Amino acid sequence: MVKQGLISDPVFSFWFNRHADEGEGGEIVFGGMDSSHYKGDHTFVPVTRKGYWQFNMGDVLVDGKSTGFCAGGCAAIADSGTSLLAGPIAIITEINEKIGAAGVVSQECKTVVSQYGQQILDLLLAETQPAKICSQVGLCTFDGTHGVSAGIRSVVDDEAGKSNGGLKSDPMCNACEMAVVWMQNQLAQNKTQELILNYINQLCERLPSPMGESAVDCGSLASMPDIAFTIGGKKFKLKPEQYILKVGEGQAAQCISGFTAMDIPPPRGPLWILGDVFMGVYHTVFDYGKLRVGFAESA
Repeated sequence: MVKQGLISDPVFSFWFNRHADEGEGGEIVFGGMDSSHYKGDHTFVPVTRKGYWQFNMGDVLVDGKSTGFCAGGCAAIADSGTSLLAGPIAIITEINEKIGAAGVVSQECKTVVSQYGQQILDLLLAETQPAKICSQVGLCTFDGTHGVSAGIRSVVDDEAGKSNGGLKSDPMCNACEMAVVWMQNQLAQNKTQELILNYINQLCERLPSPMGESAVDCGSLASMPDIAFTIGGKKFKLKPEQYILKVGEGQAAQCISGFTAMDIPPPRGPLWILGDVFMGVYHTVFDYGKLRVGFAESA
């Protein structure tokens, strides 16, 4: 279309209509954007990796509090072909716990907390480099190429007997690396050691389902937190009614979390996929001419 001169701007944009009772399901515009489908200005970020329209994303906040994992930055893509919102297992587990989503219990995770939890905490308090802690306690073989924030593999995948990135990763090492991330975040919030260990143990019971979907109580939406994503220095919030998918009506209604876990190992990961759950709330522009992606509140 660009080469044939059929469109004036090398841009395409998405609007998804989340009101199922209305006739029009959404709109993709080639060559521009429909100003009636968004409010205010778009926040644009540069594409860091072509092909996937990948860009850099900042911290993920649950009820206004940092989850820690992406505080130093994470990669992200906006993908209309992904229904849910996929992210690293460490953060999805934290979100699961906060929204009361059903999860699976990781015995490896619980073992790490009970047998090594205090030792890991002590090393963090002694300002040991977080990436080296799991090797110091003997649970990981540290090769110097990746650290905690980059090297977490999926414990759920391991329990399902899958390999990750072509390598079979160690569930105990995975669990340790996640525990370090969670503990760092809790220490930053000045929580007591007892509270931290109890909290991490709870997270061990909330790992996302290997099947990808987690059920929540439809009656609990009012008490669930907002989840926010930092893009281009701006916080893009999702309210519970926006990230919880309701199927059916009345007594037969079921509620599903819009978040699913997917660990992509470095150097590509960690990576978030902001699928339809996100794009339904935020009008999305893909600017091919300026190699950037933009988001504005949908109207």
